[in-house]
Amino acid sequence: MAIVFKSIFVQTNKKMTNQNLKNVTFVLADDHSLIRQGMEIVIEEAGFEGNIYHASTLQKLLKCVSENEIEIAVIDAVFPDGNSVTIIPELKKIKPELKVLVFSGLEEEDYALKFFNAGANGFLTKVSEEEEIKNALLKIYHEGRYISTVSQGLMMASLQVSPKQNLLSKLTEREIQIVKMYVQGYGNLEIANQLDIKQNTVSTIKKRVFEKLDIDNLVDLADLLKSL
Repeated sequence: MAIVFKSIFVQTNKKMTNQNLKNVTFVLADDHSLIRQGMEIVIEEAGFEGNIYHASTLQKLLKCVSENEIEIAVIDAVFPDGNSVTIIPELKKIKPELKVLVFSGLEEEDYALKFFNAGANGFLTKVSEEEEIKNALLKIYHEGRYISTVSQGLMMASLQVSPKQNLLSKLTEREIQIVKMYVQGYGNLEIANQLDIKQNTVSTIKKRVFEKLDIDNLVDLADLLKSL
């Protein structure tokens, strides 16, 4: 079993006030061991009893969730081997009932919605107060989700954006640049020459854009942009 290490904690100096917090299994995924150790202390102080697994990479996290009955995953946003946005859907596919709390140094205003859209159950920054972290853990466990005041505001704002605008938000800056050139009447070769990239690269990006926007041709693309 390829797990970085496993620790078991049991409260001995405090009587549990909620028996439901017993036998809750966590995985803490962060490439910094001090962050994992600190989070383990907070989990204990929040009243949980059970097993805690540690993972320092996304691949070890995937393996841990695959091989163990994990209930809550507390994960960083960025690892040396990738970004958690791409891993959360895989974790949910392995274990649909898994609750994922992203605990990150990234700004909540800029990144929280991306992680919620990927399937995260909560988002916290690493500058959060200890009581907020405890509250988030308890909310995640009991209610299945933790949404901070900041994230609530972001979600409300996103509801005011049209579905089509939300579609365009899936595109990268390069994809948007090429989309605009297509709408202006440029062909693949012209776009490639203007941007100093290979024509095959332009074709690949166009195909990716069509898949993201669920359209079939440039006419559909033009109609989509006109409707915004």
